[in-house]
Amino acid sequence: MSNEEIIDALELTAKLMELHEGDAFKIKNYSATAFSLNKLIDIQLANCSIDDLIKLQSVGKSTATKIVEFVQTGHFKELDDLLAQTPSGVLDMFKVKGIGPKKIAVIWRELGIEDLRELQIACESGKIAKLKGFGEGTQQKILDSLAFMQSQVGKLRMDKAEALAQQIKALLSPVFERVEIAGQVRRRSEIVDTLVLIIATNEPVKAQQQINVFEDLVQDVKHSSPFIWRGKAFDLQVLVELVCVKPDQFGSQYFILSADQKHLAERTPSGQSLMQVAYNETIVSDEDVYQKANLPFIVPEMREGLGEFEWAINNKIEDLVTWNDLRGILHNHSTYSDGKHSLERMATFCKELGFEYLGIADHSKSAGYANGLSVERVIDQHREIEKLNQQLAPFKILKGIEADILGDGTLDYDNDILATFDYVVASVHSNLTMNYDKAMSRLVRAIENPHTTILGHPTGRLLLSREGYPIDHKLIIDACAANNVVIEINASPWRLDIDWRWIRYCIEKNVMLSINPDAHETDGYFDMHYGVSIGRKGGLTKNMTFNALTLTEIEAFLKK
Repeated sequence: MSNEEIIDALELTAKLMELHEGDAFKIKNYSATAFSLNKLIDIQLANCSIDDLIKLQSVGKSTATKIVEFVQTGHFKELDDLLAQTPSGVLDMFKVKGIGPKKIAVIWRELGIEDLRELQIACESGKIAKLKGFGEGTQQKILDSLAFMQSQVGKLRMDKAEALAQQIKALLSPVFERVEIAGQVRRRSEIVDTLVLIIATNEPVKAQQQINVFEDLVQDVKHSSPFIWRGKAFDLQVLVELVCVKPDQFGSQYFILSADQKHLAERTPSGQSLMQVAYNETIVSDEDVYQKANLPFIVPEMREGLGEFEWAINNKIEDLVTWNDLRGILHNHSTYSDGKHSLERMATFCKELGFEYLGIADHSKSAGYANGLSVERVIDQHREIEKLNQQLAPFKILKGIEADILGDGTLDYDNDILATFDYVVASVHSNLTMNYDKAMSRLVRAIENPHTTILGHPTGRLLLSREGYPIDHKLIIDACAANNVVIEINASPWRLDIDWRWIRYCIEKNVMLSINPDAHETDGYFDMHYGVSIGRKGGLTKNMTFNALTLTEIEAFLKK
């Protein structure tokens, strides 16, 4: 059992106790324990005894006993009792943005609402707004959140979809001659609504029987066909399609199932479509299709039908950014703010990975929720950086900060403090429910600040969880171009922000992009693989990637 599962159980217990008006001291205790355990480094809670656990911060003997019970059985009585008292539809309300346990309790008890559909109807009829402490604003936030949740049903983020596809492939590979992952996962889509795997077999009916042996794969017989198994996998709602093809048609179908229909409709010089070439020619590999179509090769990530062939006129596939092109890792956090690993450990691991530099960008002073750095702590961190740079040379830690963009667009340090940093990532973290005018004025003013180096996660979105605030991407990119500001591709699979569809416009305007992991621990560096995928999807070349600059080059850029 992972630490995350244990922490989730403790947090859920606190929420349910608050919902049921439980003991305030116990609620605070569960919340504090969960918060503290989330900061642990290199300790697997599942391996700890009660005595081990009570030595940890905020863990008493009673909670330690419950953790051990949960690890051993998957249950503990207090949580089970709370769950038994709570309708499943009320539990679903915890996913709705804008309401917490106390407001959910009011909705449940005063209006008798026990599921999300009833909640939506109550909002649409104006009943929620009439509740004490709610009002029209809260009611609209609930409606907006419900609409967003409904639009995300049956979808997975890139990281989850990739992991699930690999799980399915691992099940099927011992049974079939060849199994490959195609579709949106192969194209590295940030959101996946259908997992497509292709299976080589001469016996499609038998193949479906073999697939149905696996308990983790549940077929939707009604929507399946003799050649396509459709259903669900591992109790997740995303659609799975397992396509059976003859081995001699595998190359053709693998290409077709890995490209968007708009890409397949591209016309060749002979007037055929790519789809027709793939069907009518003998295809062994993707390269065969483009060669026989007399068109430039397009990598799977870019096969969306959104101008990739126009991109190929002036660019070469080998110019697309790769992990190996990256020379440094920017926008990272340490224990100075809300990171899990020390500055020294973050730097040492970065060096061990072969990078030339680490940009540390802990949260600024306004970020009280993330232990943001006071001016005094900024000075302390800079002293440690200078000491570590002597020890780690020629590797270098760059002095950065993730400065909060305040409501009026200013950054939350005075200019003399901002001037002490090598670079500044300017990001919005508060008051995210802005209208268009507010968001635009706030971001543009921050971009125009002469200390801003990088615009961090420009829309503030959390994929499948929170929509970003509304902005005009063109105007924001134009402002960055005018002020020589780099735009971040936040590589966290939760964000992947800026959206890849705007990368080509950035390049057109000569705005560099920085693939930043926003890492809060050393393993977070590997999220840059997702950022690289998104960069490639948008046509990002090495020469337009900020952190593909060498240490010498990036220091010259920052000095200028």
